Amino acid sequence: MFASLDSAVCQALENLLGIIDRVFPLPRRFRAGLPRDIAELSGLLTGNREARSESYLGKPGHLSAYLRYFLPWNVYRLCRLLPGLDLSLRSGDVISDLGCGPLTFPIALWISRPDLRELALEFRCLDHTYPVLEAGKTLFSALIASNAKWHIQLIRGSLETRTKAPKAALISASQVFNEVFWGLPHRKPELLAASAGKYARLLASLLTEKGVILIVEPGIPRSGEGIAALRAALLDQGYTPLMPCPHSKACPFPGGFRAKWCHFAFDTQDAPPALLNLSAAAGIPKERAVLSFLLAHSGEAGSGGLGLPVRIISDAFPVSGRYGRYGCSPQGAVLVTGPAAEMESWKSGALLRYAPPLSSRRDKKSGALLLPL
Repeated sequence: MFASLDSAVCQALENLLGIIDRVFPLPRRFRAGLPRDIAELSGLLTGNREARSESYLGKPGHLSAYLRYFLPWNVYRLCRLLPGLDLSLRSGDVISDLGCGPLTFPIALWISRPDLRELALEFRCLDHTYPVLEAGKTLFSALIASNAKWHIQLIRGSLETRTKAPKAALISASQVFNEVFWGLPHRKPELLAASAGKYARLLASLLTEKGVILIVEPGIPRSGEGIAALRAALLDQGYTPLMPCPHSKACPFPGGFRAKWCHFAFDTQDAPPALLNLSAAAGIPKERAVLSFLLAHSGEAGSGGLGLPVRIISDAFPVSGRYGRYGCSPQGAVLVTGPAAEMESWKSGALLRYAPPLSSRRDKKSGALLLPL
């Protein structure tokens, strides 16, 4: 997962910034204030959410900042993730993109998955702010030029909006459920579980029998907790986690108050230089990008090979004279330990396999199963 971008994708992301400027020209007198607008919008999206109206992106300054900063970064994150996922798409499939904003997911899919461009796909893009939807469709049309294989239908509404559309082969929801779950009391997990159950039933009702669900969220504790709750609720609906989970047992990293959560981090050295410079000017430098995600389907989990699978989910840190990294496995949380150089060389999300016999020792601090490299 999260392999560095190839040259074609890097160039496409560079081109995307130029397309945004061409399609949504920003007068010179407003360009100097763009970093300030980005910083203001960042505050509304993070720590100052209570001051944000439901249609906050309808404000021209906020929409401009979102299109020039947040959209490209969100596309970049997805471009690092999507090439490593099996989405099982075929010509004629419907993709429901919930809370799509300015069509972030279709844009990222087009850029990062050229293998899908010749498929006839119908995207049903739902969001409650229509100017954002229209801006996204305008941008997407400019990106794909004359290609007519992908059809976009805009739908204004909430997650609960019902239509008579055919069921989807793929449901994508990118940075949607953190908005839904954010207002719930943080120390009442039963409320989060009830809300996750409601939305898991909704997602299941919108999918074909062999449909796939992709949920992508910011890699913050609350989002990790929300994804873990959705994962549990989807298991109750008969769905199996495909990635990043190496098993379909209870999540050993459920997040919550002071608990560890499942998330992945990767460097941004291959991001467009202009985007990195804009981030620095706004006072939000991005040396690393972070996300949490879940890919699930209605089938059974595959055998996946020999040995105990371990998905690495943390950075390396000193532990007992060596270095360690936390991982997720069918036996719960594990702590992999080894030499610093090797531990730090793995990418976030690396999948290891341990052949038996396995250690039975546990880390005294975390309780994780100790697995020496």
